[in-house]
Amino acid sequence: MADLSRLNKRLWRLMKIPPRLAYAIGLGPLIGRHVLLLTTTGRKSGLPRVTPLQYEVMDGIFYVGSARGDKSDWYRNILANPKVEVRVKSQHFVGIAEAIADVERVADFLEISLARNPRMMGNLFRLFGLPREPNRAQLEGYAAHRTVARIHPQT
Repeated sequence: MADLSRLNKRLWRLMKIPPRLAYAIGLGPLIGRHVLLLTTTGRKSGLPRVTPLQYEVMDGIFYVGSARGDKSDWYRNILANPKVEVRVKSQHFVGIAEAIADVERVADFLEISLARNPRMMGNLFRLFGLPREPNRAQLEGYAAHRTVARIHPQT
């Protein structure tokens, strides 16, 4: 079982490469419609850690979700140090991240994400065994194992 866990972690790390590369070669305005780069401080190493994440913006606040729940390194990093940097489209800013684990609020985030990005979120839900358009009860069941962070840009 430990080998499978290591393999999954490697796959998650490999998935980070294309969005990071796209931002590095100047495609941030294109890929930034759906994906931002979140830089956290490693809770053990103290080094910067960059993670591409799907996001939503509501009332000027950025919301990012963790498909791995509270097991995600970036999520555990913000619990240890909420100061983050965000690169989205052609913007770059410092913010304060606030962890959200409340099932109803995570399900709200998922509903909004599904409404705004039906193809991407539908595929994600299918990957995790849900229908492309899950009902609220199914979303809350899924949300029980997921987390969201709210990022307040600092001025």
